[in-house]
Amino acid sequence: MDATSPHTRKWVAFDLDGTLTRRETMPFFLREALGTPRFLALVLRSLPELGAYELGRLRNDAVKEIVLRRSLGGRALEDLRPVAARFAEQTLPRLLSGPVWARAQEHRARGHGLILVTATLGLYAETWAAAAGFDATIATELELDDAGCITGRLRGANCYGPEKARRLQDFLCGQSLHWAYGNSRGDAEMLGMARQAVWVGPPQHRGQALPPMADAD
Repeated sequence: MDATSPHTRKWVAFDLDGTLTRRETMPFFLREALGTPRFLALVLRSLPELGAYELGRLRNDAVKEIVLRRSLGGRALEDLRPVAARFAEQTLPRLLSGPVWARAQEHRARGHGLILVTATLGLYAETWAAAAGFDATIATELELDDAGCITGRLRGANCYGPEKARRLQDFLCGQSLHWAYGNSRGDAEMLGMARQAVWVGPPQHRGQALPPMADAD
């Protein structure tokens, strides 16, 4: 990383699930947090809500809160931090998409500011991103009760779609977003902010390189 001022750096935003990684990360995290038998029971119990989401009958944030309440509700956040740290160090790196991760490293080598903008949980995304050299993480956060236990609800809005763009604009404070990488409708508004928007798809997850990095001046 060079010594460029934060106010003159070129900023690049990466989505996590399906962009930097080949798969959604939260199911893998919940499997580690719950153990395989309880995780499989959670999946079976949640099939109606997951199906309703796929059919457009249930919002992303509503499904997420249902799943979180059933899986992590009532657990102390501090008890989950070691699980999150282990997941970020050992499991998440195995889910990375080689060509997209290589592009992130190329941006970093050029001194660009890296921002992870994800609808997944900051509980583990922040830990991974800090170790991976990102300058900031914008993620979905968990609501806690007065005892520090997870309620199953989200603290603030789900970091998805327009909320990604709103929070990213707040972070940039009027600075330009030079590049953005995403893979789904939840990234559309963020991609629309960038001078160069890059859609990531199955070819990259099969090892095909991204197009050459264009100059986003």
